[in-house]
Amino acid sequence: MSLSIILLLGLVEGLTEFIPVSSTGHLILAGALLGFQGGASATFDIVIQLGAILAVVVVYWRRFLDAGLGLIRGEAQGVAFVRNVALGFLPVLVIGAIAYPLIKAMLESPLVVAIALIVGGFAILFIERVAVRHTVHSVEAMSWRTAIGVGLVQCLSMIPGISRSGATIMGALSMGVDRKTAAEYSFFLAIPVMLAASAKELWEQRHALAGSQWNAIGIGFVVSFVVALVVIRWFVALVSRHGFAPFAWYRIAVGSIALVALLAR
Repeated sequence: MSLSIILLLGLVEGLTEFIPVSSTGHLILAGALLGFQGGASATFDIVIQLGAILAVVVVYWRRFLDAGLGLIRGEAQGVAFVRNVALGFLPVLVIGAIAYPLIKAMLESPLVVAIALIVGGFAILFIERVAVRHTVHSVEAMSWRTAIGVGLVQCLSMIPGISRSGATIMGALSMGVDRKTAAEYSFFLAIPVMLAASAKELWEQRHALAGSQWNAIGIGFVVSFVVALVVIRWFVALVSRHGFAPFAWYRIAVGSIALVALLAR
């Protein structure tokens, strides 16, 4: 695996992890175009997402610290924050464990990604149009029912190309959460989800990973972290003002181009 491919894939991950266009889908399509496919590519794609997750911890460290201290002290805000993140993660933990073999198979299908990008794009346009009035303006203010509901919708993102952030954000919007809070909740849910996925993948591949592969993962991790630091702040500011329609049209365009290219092979 050349350095240029590692840098490119790290850039793609950092740019797409937190916007509703599917980072996994983009990595699969990029890998197909660059000839980087198979078991090693799946491991690389999953683990470098930890770099983007670290960016969330860095950007929101004060929020996490306050929530942790609040939980220890038994304060309502801290308890509600941790509860809602845990409840949003629970459905993915359970359903992901059951459906893992099917998920792994789909990770090797660029055609599934292309179709999911298109379908997801139209879904975003529809939800933006019909979403209920926003009455929830912080993660702490979400009810436990809303947190579980968003977690269940997040399970759709196990299909590569659907987008984990897209599913959680659209799920939250449809349940009355405002745009900024929906985006931030998606960031926070990414931490346990991707930690669990990466830990499972690294454990299963622990004997197969060679030194060069660890080097590639390390470089991809750093690149995705640096790029994601910029994207997180930009994304929250953008969607607070303009919504998600630009990402929907981007998904439809990229998915259509990829579908035509794949079917023309």
